[in-house]
Amino acid sequence: MEIIAHRGFRGRYPEMTAQAYEKACELPIHGVECDVRLTADGHLACVHDRTLLRIASCRLVVSTATMDQLREHGIITLDELIDILPEDKHLYIETKHPMRYGVMAEEQVALRLRYRGLLHDPRFHLISFSHAAIRRMGRIAPGFDTIYLRREWELRYNPKDFAISRPSAWGLSLAHAKMRPQLIGRDGKKTYMWTVNDADDVRWARDNGVQLLATDYPDVALEALAQ
Repeated sequence: MEIIAHRGFRGRYPEMTAQAYEKACELPIHGVECDVRLTADGHLACVHDRTLLRIASCRLVVSTATMDQLREHGIITLDELIDILPEDKHLYIETKHPMRYGVMAEEQVALRLRYRGLLHDPRFHLISFSHAAIRRMGRIAPGFDTIYLRREWELRYNPKDFAISRPSAWGLSLAHAKMRPQLIGRDGKKTYMWTVNDADDVRWARDNGVQLLATDYPDVALEALAQ
């Protein structure tokens, strides 16, 4: 089972900062995860929420702020994260939806990766809770690895649980996977599980066939797997 540092080494350092990613990449893990949102001046900022209220006690709205304004609070860009990323680490990029700039998120991710010659690099993956985002990335970059983050309430409008967006892999929350473990490895696809921070849950995921595990504490996950 591969370990992915969720929002960098979030459990020990400020989430999605350069420090959090640098510290995560010092560990013998598979890769790291980030969320991206578009700023008012067109940058892909690594930030989870639509505002900075939770992480910086600041009401600045990401979509109406400039990247220079966000940098004052420790926010980095996707390009800056890629600069940090060692050649042996994978990057799981989650585009946040809904957002002010909608379809442009996947377009800009693909543009930045293509500019850097990384669009066909197997170390890069797109994940999303949005079927539309997964389909869009499939059109923009056919063959790019995509992971759809599945939610239980979707059965209300998709009772047969079709893979509407045809992702490369499924994403399941820990709670969802424990309720319906038969979904792990469904259709022969890999399973990405979030966010697993307890050692016993890490071992449960491994023993039940999860291939990709996102955690705020990659050090705890590594120790659990070593036991």
